[in-house]
Amino acid sequence: MQDSQSTPEFVPSGPARPRILVIDDDTELRELLVRVLESAGYETSQATNGVEGVRAVESEPPDLVLTDIVMPEQEGIETILQLRASHADLPVIAMSGGTRFGSGDYLKIAERLGASVTLAKPFAPADLMAAVSRLLPMPSSV
Repeated sequence: MQDSQSTPEFVPSGPARPRILVIDDDTELRELLVRVLESAGYETSQATNGVEGVRAVESEPPDLVLTDIVMPEQEGIETILQLRASHADLPVIAMSGGTRFGSGDYLKIAERLGASVTLAKPFAPADLMAAVSRLLPMPSSV
């Protein structure tokens, strides 16, 4: 006779998938980036500005941060400085579409202040994945 309260079978989880925090105030772009990263097998979390992003890193450090530079409340340069002070080894990808003056200066500053890789917007999903794969292992197939 089978017990109606059978013990659930233990299913070991595989190695944890690398987790990427995406920080961008542009909701559509942030969600697109999350879809691209998740379709490649990464776990993601999101923040809408640098203040939220730094809080998210402090509460549950990701394996990589992808941050915009130009954002309200706290822009990406300050975010990178704070992350470098508290998590020196955390890989950071800085991205910017800049302003009417272009994105190059912002990205050069971000790189000098500790961004591991920079991406000028707009960029193709393949460019994003190439940047991420330089800094993180590819997720194991599930």
